[in-house]
Formats: sequence, C-alpha cells, structure tokens
Amino acid sequence: RTLLQRNWRADGTPEDALKAMQRFAVRASRVSSLAELLGVEGAAAAMYFSHFTGMIKRDTEEKALAFDFSVRNRRPPADPVNALLSFAYAVLVRAWTTTLTAVGFDPYRGFYHQPRYGRPALSLDMMEPFRPLIADSSVLMAINNGEVRPSDFVSAAGSVNLRPEGRKRFLSTFERRMSQEVTHPLFGYRLSYRRLFELQARLLGRSLLGDIPEYPIFTTR
Repeated sequence: RTLLQRNWRADGTPEDALKAMQRFAVRASRVSSLAELLGVEGAAAAMYFSHFTGMIKRDTEEKALAFDFSVRNRRPPADPVNALLSFAYAVLVRAWTTTLTAVGFDPYRGFYHQPRYGRPALSLDMMEPFRPLIADSSVLMAINNGEVRPSDFVSAAGSVNLRPEGRKRFLSTFERRMSQEVTHPLFGYRLSYRRLFELQARLLGRSLLGDIPEYPIFTTR
C-alpha cells in the first residue's frame, strides 16, 4: 500500500485500491485461522498487483509494450515483469535463508508457510514484510531507471526469462537496494537492509525464548 502511494506514475491516484487494501489489513488482524488469513492475503495481493503497472515508467512505446503487466503469475512467468518479480523473490528468499542459518535457525521450519520438502518456510515467513521494500522496489528501479531493458528477456514455450546480462544488472540493482540504510523503529539507529535482516532474525530468537514479549515486525513509514 505504501509502495503504491509513493511510486504511482499513472494518471490520478489509486484511491479505491488503497482503501481496499486498508480494509484487508484490518481483516487480516481479525482472522481466526490460517486458511482465512490466506484468503485475505490472496485478495489483497490480487488488488495490489492489478495496480502494479501504475508504478512502471512507460516513457517509450517499446517499454510500454514490453513491461505491460496486469496479473501476477508464476511457474512459468508469462511476461518480463513477472519474470523479474519471480527472480527478485528467489534472491530475497536466498538472502533470508543465509541469514537465518547464520544465526542458528532451521530455515525450513516456518509458522505461516507450512513445512514442505525443499521449501524454506521460515525464510518465506521472514521475507514477507520485505517483498515490497526490497524485491518489488528493486524491480521498479531496474525498469524505471533503464537498468533492465526489453531486449534483456527471452521468450520460449510460454515462459519469459532474463538473459544472463540482464540478470547481472538486476542483481546489481538488488544489491544496491540491500545496501541502503533505514532507521530501525525500535532502536532508532540507521543500518543497511542486509544488517537489518540479521537483527530481525535475532529479535525473532529473543521473542521465541521469551526475552521480549513479541516479535517486532519491520514496516516502513
């Protein structure tokens, strides 16, 4: 919701989407089961991604056509924006898996995301607040700044993927985002997102041990 507010480029403002997502946030805080929470999350995600294209810079006809986006899909991604989002989420999961392992967690034992063979469920749990902050933001920066171009994608058998050179440039964008500093709302000092991951992992450990009353979710202002 904050990302839409800060990065909207299309005409007008997405007021209906912002109001709907605010209602979904309230509903999410009142659910009584994981299944109900999944339903709310799915509806909110559909609303968010249906407006994602409004944050994409469409300064040339080639760019407007190549990065046209209307719905989130995976396995396989059907267009360049979905290909970038899937790649960004995979890199973010890997970063969290590395961090959680380093501080002593089993990244495959999650809470919200249920354990499944080969699925780093805890990494997926921990990355949720950072999807828009890191992954989606990196995708928008890479497209809008011209760091990833329409020619960086290859399409085959209904699947769209990044070429090696485009992947390298996107990873540079992602790493730059991870190195940006933010102020932690609990402690008041500035640190990079990469350092923030480690801090959040250690705070999760402290909350599970009972040293602090609850895990402090990081959200941007």
